[in-house]
Amino acid sequence: RPQQPQEKLVKPSLSLPKIELEKKPNTLDKPTGSLSESTLSIKAQLAAHRMKKVVAEEDLPRNQFSTDALISCTRKYAHILKDLGKETFYHALIKRDPKLTDETITLIVDNEVQIAYITPLLTEFVEFLKTELKNGFLDVKLLVTEQIESEQKPTTGKEKYQALARRNPNIHTLKNRFNLDIEF
Repeated sequence: RPQQPQEKLVKPSLSLPKIELEKKPNTLDKPTGSLSESTLSIKAQLAAHRMKKVVAEEDLPRNQFSTDALISCTRKYAHILKDLGKETFYHALIKRDPKLTDETITLIVDNEVQIAYITPLLTEFVEFLKTELKNGFLDVKLLVTEQIESEQKPTTGKEKYQALARRNPNIHTLKNRFNLDIEF
């Protein structure tokens, strides 16, 4: 038999040749970015927190106030909000008067969307009321109304005229006396 050439098994080498990279020093010649002053600093936040005056609970004022004073302060804050462009909170404060029970103020809102919008802004509102009414023990709660508005607001010209005439019948008399033709 003729001899067949034997195959020689060669193990592949697992070691790769080493490539040496030039090492550069870890120094920068030029700054790579700009450091902004708007970055948060934990030290600065802690220092600001320590600077705040902490008043003991027994030293907080606890003056009595009337519902009229509460309504007045609420309206005042509502107009501040309107100037800041926070219309949703403004309308929630203006639409219904707040209810006062002991030192708890209940704001009645229309829906859950208003609650979600108002909740983050509530602490500023409470602080405003505490300083204006000189009572450090106030608490504000939000409550969704159960009542559905029975009367729809007039939208067309004819509906607006009829609503106005219902409130003041003299408008209808004025229209008939002068034979006015009102376009709708």
